[in-house]
Order: sequence, then structure tokens, then C-alpha cells
Amino acid sequence: MRITVIAAGKIKEKFYRDALAEYEKRLGKYCRFEVIEVEDEKTPDKAGEMLEERIKEKEALRILRHIKEDAHVITLEIQGKKLDSVAFAKKLEKLATYGCSHVQFVIGGSLGLHDSVSRRADEKISFSDMTFPHQLVRVILAEQIYRGYRIISGEPYHK
Repeated sequence: MRITVIAAGKIKEKFYRDALAEYEKRLGKYCRFEVIEVEDEKTPDKAGEMLEERIKEKEALRILRHIKEDAHVITLEIQGKKLDSVAFAKKLEKLATYGCSHVQFVIGGSLGLHDSVSRRADEKISFSDMTFPHQLVRVILAEQIYRGYRIISGEPYHK
């Protein structure tokens, strides 16, 4: 299976880049994993609602250019469905079983996702009601994908 993460913004902190690189390496045993970064927009302090909407729209256009027509698209959104690690693993396994060869996960910028991206999603998931830096979410997602493959393969994983 091919798994692509499309994310707004670059990871600036070395420790996040190192963690993501480690999971990319580990995932090589299970799938073709790649991260596509699209440029994010700078959000001025005290930006109004209209400006925030324009910023999300610009990021959405960049994200939507990378979404493949035949991919199963899963957005990460606070309002998405919450899954534990076993249920997430079962989701990956079910997608593969039913012939899905490409899954694309989408992570928005600091303001979240524009409605146009959310509407394109086949599914929406959430890791928490809490807000996390979008750079950290990439690492969490990669770790959960890795953990999912370990579960699917019947290999030990830390509970």
C-alpha cells in the first residue's frame, strides 16, 4: 500500500524531522510512505475571520493539487472520529483488503482545513479534542501508522 501524508507547512524543528525520518525508515518494511509538504500561509496576530478564511482557502488549493482521484482521503480534524490504535490498524487493514492501494492523510495548517478539503475527504479522524502543533501531528500520525502495521502483522507493540 502507498501512504501519503499531505501537510501544510514545513517542519522547522530538528527533533520533529528526526522523529519523522525514523518512522519513515521503519515504515519501509510495510508500505510506501511519503510526506508532501505544501506551503502554509503566515497568519498575522489578530487576523479577522475573513482573512483566516482566505488563508485556509490558499492552503486548500495547494493541498487539493496533490490529492489523487483514486486515493482514499482521510483528513485529520478535531471534529473527526476518534479511534484507538487497534481500530486504526483495522481501518488500514480493511482498506488494503478491499483493494485500496493509496491512502492520503491530510493535515491542515495552524488554522485547520478549509471546507473544500474537508468535503473531499472520504473519512475524517481525530487524535484528540486537544490542539497540537501541526508538525507534531505528523509525527503522531506516522507513529500510529507504524503501530497499526505492527498490530496487523501480529508483532509486539508498546501498549
